[in-house]
Amino acid sequence: MTKILVSGASIAGPTVAYWLNHYGFDVTVVEQAAALRQGGSAVDFRGEQTEILRKMGVLPAIEALSTQMGDVTIVDRDGKFEARVPSAVMSGEVEIPRGDLSRVLYEHTKDKVEYVFGDRITSLTEHAGGVDVTFAKGAPRTFDLVIGADGSHSGVRSLAFGPEQDFATDLGYYVAYFTVPNHLGLDHSGLMYSEPNIGVMVTSHLDQDEMGVAMYFASEPLTYDRRDIAQQKRILIEKFRDAGWELPTILEGLADTDTLFFDSLTQIRLDKWSKGRVVLVGDAAWAGGPGSGGTGLGMIGGYVLAGELATKSSHEAAFAAYEEVIRPTAKMGQNQAKRSGGFFAPETERAIRNRKYVYRVLNTKPMTGLLTWLVNRSADSLTLPDYTRAA
Repeated sequence: MTKILVSGASIAGPTVAYWLNHYGFDVTVVEQAAALRQGGSAVDFRGEQTEILRKMGVLPAIEALSTQMGDVTIVDRDGKFEARVPSAVMSGEVEIPRGDLSRVLYEHTKDKVEYVFGDRITSLTEHAGGVDVTFAKGAPRTFDLVIGADGSHSGVRSLAFGPEQDFATDLGYYVAYFTVPNHLGLDHSGLMYSEPNIGVMVTSHLDQDEMGVAMYFASEPLTYDRRDIAQQKRILIEKFRDAGWELPTILEGLADTDTLFFDSLTQIRLDKWSKGRVVLVGDAAWAGGPGSGGTGLGMIGGYVLAGELATKSSHEAAFAAYEEVIRPTAKMGQNQAKRSGGFFAPETERAIRNRKYVYRVLNTKPMTGLLTWLVNRSADSLTLPDYTRAA
């Protein structure tokens, strides 16, 4: 039986593990974190992305945990209405907190595949019979194939393809996500506020005592320690300390939060997603950023990769076919997401006013169809292949 190692137990990893097991492969998933990561921003699904949830049998569980988010209102410095961003734009057909989605996928696969938490891959040595893998803690093992599903900062990609900077394209913005007490009394709704080169969106849905905060700011590349949360908080305070609206209260909550995620808006672009017996899927291969549909496409990528491995005569043919199916949609998602930083944190006061006017127009009845098409076109550009014969 073909033995496959998957690195990453968040979204794409458990998805590809599920489908590989479905087709009879022997699968191990290794995850650097000691346990499933909780919290995180909400992720949405639309079009064929929703169909992959249905195929896996997890759609009912995800719908039960859906945020059921309503519209997001753009406000001015005094909190007055400026425009509305419909829930279909921000939340898709179904939206779920990232940590809840990860837990659903883990529960759906934990009895079918081997999970190893608290460990990571330290070397990959390919030979005619497979790939020798060493780990930070566990004993060395040999696998037939290795799949990197370990995110935009992929360790597998670094080991097999080279350092991250060779493939990363900086979009000129940083994003932070954390939770604070819901002092605004939001109920399945959100508010968005911007000043030149900075922006914030706050939402509250399932736990109405809590408010999710997403902060964006334009910046040249920063030097900071990805593990130093205190340093990241200082960066945010420095960038937003003079901002108006509710930012002073939000920054007070930032000081006490233990849920901070902080990273640059960076896209990953490789000429090829496989090298020998190693292949990448999800953000490890094509990270696009907010608005790229990356979570849903990561799951579709896992489905297609497993299906091609089950139906093709060699891993080389399977990897090539998988990339041929997924790459056009991944590229479209990246192009769509290039403007996400500027949407949340427009460069000038004029750009902020233009955003207001654009969404006022797009929310008029004649334009709602165009708006829906614009936000769904990436997700609707791919039809799931049928691998029924492989089962």
